[in-house]
Amino acid sequence: MQAHKQSLIYLHIAVLLFGGTALFAKLVSLSALDITVYRTAIAGCTLLLLLTIQKKAIKLHSRRDYFIALLLGVIVGIHWLTYFAGMQLAGIAVGMIAFFTYPVITVFLEPLFHGSKPQLKDIFSALVVMLGIYLLIPDASLGNDVTLGIAIGILSAFFFAFRNIVHKRYFSQYGGPQTMLYQTWIACIMLCAFVEVPPLQVDTINWLLLITVGVIFTAAPHSLFAASLKNLSASTAGLISCLQPLYGTFFAFLILHEQPSISTLIGGALVISAAFYETWSVTRRYKQ
Repeated sequence: MQAHKQSLIYLHIAVLLFGGTALFAKLVSLSALDITVYRTAIAGCTLLLLLTIQKKAIKLHSRRDYFIALLLGVIVGIHWLTYFAGMQLAGIAVGMIAFFTYPVITVFLEPLFHGSKPQLKDIFSALVVMLGIYLLIPDASLGNDVTLGIAIGILSAFFFAFRNIVHKRYFSQYGGPQTMLYQTWIACIMLCAFVEVPPLQVDTINWLLLITVGVIFTAAPHSLFAASLKNLSASTAGLISCLQPLYGTFFAFLILHEQPSISTLIGGALVISAAFYETWSVTRRYKQ
């Protein structure tokens, strides 16, 4: 019982920190690509240090696993790049709501790996999400920053859902820190050639923010999230993760003074409700 409570605490802290990650899209005065490269490099170094101190395995079991790690790293790199770009364009609240379409996207992607079809309730959830996104969009033109940010946020959600499915199916035998070590380094290497502001030109304030997001808001929550799964189911973790947009919106209001409109709140409620329902539905399915 004590271990279960401790795992719940770890999980809530991890989700709280994940919710704060989006703030750095606005706080760091660099492009989304530069933020992604420096964040992944710092997180990768932190995870390597953590695994070394804990004397845990770093090497993978087979050559095939290295190819899967390469694929996951590429997917994660694109996901994080589009994640920060979406936040910078649409704002934190709207960007996070757009990203949280990933549970419903997962429902439609996962059957492709199993040869099954989405159920009627899943189609209904997708329609609810579409209505929620419609309420977020101020203008049906990609020339509008918010609309473009929402589109990029949904693209980020697609890559995140795809990464989770591939990880679950082909890479779940490895722990969270070991998995993220490879994904952060591969993402960093893939994108570092396109960095606009080289390391020596990044000012002190931005470096402090990048170290904060890399260590406290990337390496730490991923490690806590992985530790929580030792005593909690993945479906329970998914349900609690639905709090992430609420935390993100609260932080954006508190620190950046971003105040969501009524239509954003209604649209967000629809999207998060659909995400919560799909995660809860999966929980019931596995319990039966």
